[in-house]
Amino acid sequence: MYLENNTLLTTAANLLTHGKGILAADESHGTITKRFKKANIDSTPESRRAYREVLFTSPGVEQYISGVIMYDETLRQKSSSGLPFAQLLSDKGIVPGIKVDKGTRSIPFSVGEKETEGLDGLRERLLEYRELGAKFTKWRAVIAIGDNIPTRQCLLSNVHLLARFAALSQEAELVPVVEPEVLMDGNHSIETCEKVTQTVLNTLFKELLEHRVILEGLILKTNMVLPGKSSSEQVENSTIAKATTRCLNRTVPPAVPGIAFLSGGQDPLSATKNLDAINKIGTSNSWKITFSYSRALQDQPLNIWKGQEQNIKEAQALFIHRARCNAAASIGQYSHELEERFE
Repeated sequence: MYLENNTLLTTAANLLTHGKGILAADESHGTITKRFKKANIDSTPESRRAYREVLFTSPGVEQYISGVIMYDETLRQKSSSGLPFAQLLSDKGIVPGIKVDKGTRSIPFSVGEKETEGLDGLRERLLEYRELGAKFTKWRAVIAIGDNIPTRQCLLSNVHLLARFAALSQEAELVPVVEPEVLMDGNHSIETCEKVTQTVLNTLFKELLEHRVILEGLILKTNMVLPGKSSSEQVENSTIAKATTRCLNRTVPPAVPGIAFLSGGQDPLSATKNLDAINKIGTSNSWKITFSYSRALQDQPLNIWKGQEQNIKEAQALFIHRARCNAAASIGQYSHELEERFE
């Protein structure tokens, strides 16, 4: 049915436009409040609205950003010109999206592991989001690496929830961005990360097929294969690229149209360089390989903006610079010269 009605395929193709990536502007109130606090900004509905407007109205943003994932509050907000954000983005040719999960909670009797909530009432919320202008959705699951984890219980629970979310989204003709994130927290090696990520993705795609999810109408958002943040292991960008592409080649079906990496706590420059290295190597399949970054695109502009109107132009210029660099990395054309071009 969905392949006959190509809404899903068209939306996925638009999100995977050559030389563009996805902005993740879907931080929860708690997450964005923490980031605002570091920049000495009060977190209120108006300050959050104003900040998202700084990003969405950056001159030329549509040249590098194909889609924006929003939070529930943001999807319902309007720009200072009176246009709903979804309409403002659509008018620029940017696809509006919405995060639909409701965050993570601890798994009972499993120390250090979490599962994602939000399935209750999701079918009805999806229809409302579609009416508000959303064209795609996102659901995030987190998988921690540690002593005796991840457990099979954690993997099965989270991939089941991801598959249910994906099926409900496609039923509503919304493209699901399926996000299983193997966390960087810990001192694990890059080999351990590769092994866990491979297991997660293999388990995920088996579950997606069992739920009759149309692989051609979804986007995988996943982590790169990296050593843990606390690891003393030093690895080159090329090593990360080889491990990541090897993992993807072994796990992701060729029917999937594209993969958008999350930055996962990498600093902005590392996220760009690793994305570029992955695209320079290439994969054995025809997936589009791009980005869906939050902090790696936003941290520097946020610290410049600081909630002050006089800082908007400088913050927007820095945001566009990071978007331009990552857009180049998404096609393997990032360079030191491009990085240094920002003034």
